Amino acid sequence: MLNFSEELNKEQLEVIYNGDGPCLVLAGAGSGKTRTITYRVAYLLEHNIQPENILLLTFTNKAAKQMTDRVSELTGGKIQMPWSGTFHRIAYKMLRRYAPLLGYKNNFTILDSEDSRDLLKLCIKQEGVDRKERRFPSPNVIQSLISYTRNAKCTIKDVLEQKYPNWLDLEDVLGRIAQDYSERKLFSNVMDFDDLLVNLYLLLRKNDHILKKYAEQFQYVLVDEYQDTNRIQVSIIDLFASHHKNILVVGDDAQSIYSFRAADIQNILDFSARGGSASGGEKGYPDVKIFKLETNYRSTPEILSVANVVIANNKNQYQKELRSVVNQFAKPEVHAFSESSEEAEFIAGRILELREEGVELKKIAVLFRAAFHSQALEMELAKRDIPYDYRGGTRFFERAHIKDVLAYLKILNNKNDAIAWGRVLNMQVGIGPVSVEKIYRLISQSTESLNDILPQLSDILSARGRVGWSEFLQIFTMIQKVENNHPSSLIRGILKSKYLEYLESEYSDYRDRLQDLEQLALFSEQYLVLEDGTALDRFLAEVTLQENYNNVQTQTEIDDDEKIVLSTVHQAKGLEWEAVFIINVSAGQFPNDRSTGSDKELEEERRLFYVAVTRAKKYLYITYPLVSNSQSLLQGPSIFIDEIDRELLDISSISGGSAFFDPSDNEDDVTYEALDEDKPAVRSFLKSLDKL
Repeated sequence: MLNFSEELNKEQLEVIYNGDGPCLVLAGAGSGKTRTITYRVAYLLEHNIQPENILLLTFTNKAAKQMTDRVSELTGGKIQMPWSGTFHRIAYKMLRRYAPLLGYKNNFTILDSEDSRDLLKLCIKQEGVDRKERRFPSPNVIQSLISYTRNAKCTIKDVLEQKYPNWLDLEDVLGRIAQDYSERKLFSNVMDFDDLLVNLYLLLRKNDHILKKYAEQFQYVLVDEYQDTNRIQVSIIDLFASHHKNILVVGDDAQSIYSFRAADIQNILDFSARGGSASGGEKGYPDVKIFKLETNYRSTPEILSVANVVIANNKNQYQKELRSVVNQFAKPEVHAFSESSEEAEFIAGRILELREEGVELKKIAVLFRAAFHSQALEMELAKRDIPYDYRGGTRFFERAHIKDVLAYLKILNNKNDAIAWGRVLNMQVGIGPVSVEKIYRLISQSTESLNDILPQLSDILSARGRVGWSEFLQIFTMIQKVENNHPSSLIRGILKSKYLEYLESEYSDYRDRLQDLEQLALFSEQYLVLEDGTALDRFLAEVTLQENYNNVQTQTEIDDDEKIVLSTVHQAKGLEWEAVFIINVSAGQFPNDRSTGSDKELEEERRLFYVAVTRAKKYLYITYPLVSNSQSLLQGPSIFIDEIDRELLDISSISGGSAFFDPSDNEDDVTYEALDEDKPAVRSFLKSLDKL
């Protein structure tokens, strides 16, 4: 027999002993959520509930394995949990048995993302859309759109209005493609990942005897990370729990940060107001018991004080107050810098100091709101030979759109660069490898300038190829119009060309990619024309050196213990480090300026910042540059920094005074001038006299 009172705190014991009926467990960051769920399962097993009568749903295979392994350990290794796993794994197990009821065979195949896109390409072609003739959403964008509609239980029009307004005129075409895609999957006896959930829901709703069987079998339904559920998942959960009503959901509304994946925070906020009806009605769980796990085993009291103050500004939430059991330590620090390069220098230097103080590199993380925020830091880490593990995406200079734009600059700088020509031409409609080879051969063999030879080359192309060639010329002409030939001006010239249309049609996250490219332009501004070469020469050389460094570091056998972690905040959820740096916490960047249009969006951004803060165990550094990464304008600290009481922070180390800007300070001594938005902000490239 387990001695639960010795293993758990009072908050956790309340859940273990009183978890019958509808229960909502609000588990704060670092409060032992997984431990509570596994001990609840062990308690049920001790009280003669059979393993097959318990349904335990998780979001990742890792979480499922951790829980089942722990349950097995607690029960002496004698008990297996047949209905424990991710939503998709449980759905697959059931559909294997009942697929014929939905028109599939039992041996259906599951499509991965690449297979799904290939099938969508056939549907696009069947619709008569020739993506080589005109710009049209890529299979990747259409795949994302269809997936969102299914998980959010909404229409294509809803998603277009919300996420892709530039494609609204294609609603009917996209609807037909989605229908054709669905029919082809059924005919081919295949399902994609979204089908697993949608078809399970349909199976339960259309077959009362199957719903009755499983609703009666699952005496207890337990759900992990409930704040991340979407509408289709919560509908499935409610159906499974519709008979016994023993549903225990565990989550933290303060960590709901995945709305872009169709996760709906209202599922946890409205738990008592919906669900519980086998017929799909909205009876809800009015007798719900709410438990709060507020004892934090991860972070120092100083870090939790900051986290509590920040999240308190959200109105649409359950009130919680995290309490630490860890000894007191240093206050979190806030640092302001003139620009991102100074911010990067500080962080790299502090990382080396922490290592000297005994903090292992693997226990240090740098977190950021958007991937492009890391570019300056990546450069600085490379200079100081500090190894890092990049999570949440591809390293900056390896991203497709970065390589696209650099390819345009390379052919301008060196007309014989075959690789660059291949990249810029292959992305054009109607131009394939054979045409690329013809074009490159004529260019490389010609003694004429590009201005003279390029207009002549359309004659060697087909009618379809001329469409793509015309778009290439439009982009290249835009570059050639740049007067000073500086890389930053050239990059921004590309962003004003048809390349922008290409980004919109190819990538669902094209706005983020635009910010990446603006960051590339800002980075290039430091390269001035010198006697030994041009700014473009020096810029491209530095980029190539950085790419090679990344490749060498990736190929070299570096133990993970010797790497710091660079990660987006979204990828960092559920993890923890001894020391955490949150960078670029500035106005317009964090929160993202596109997310401040409504209270709902702003509150999710604040939850994202809360998640970042609560990843830190002992050391927390919040930093920001005074000059915008994307607009070269003064921006100041994020509103999230302004929301923190100053006495909770260490701001004494800030050069020149405070990291905060208070417009009321010395107001009479300040003269304000109107900003001419047509002129770039004037900045010195010297950070100190030591740079002379």
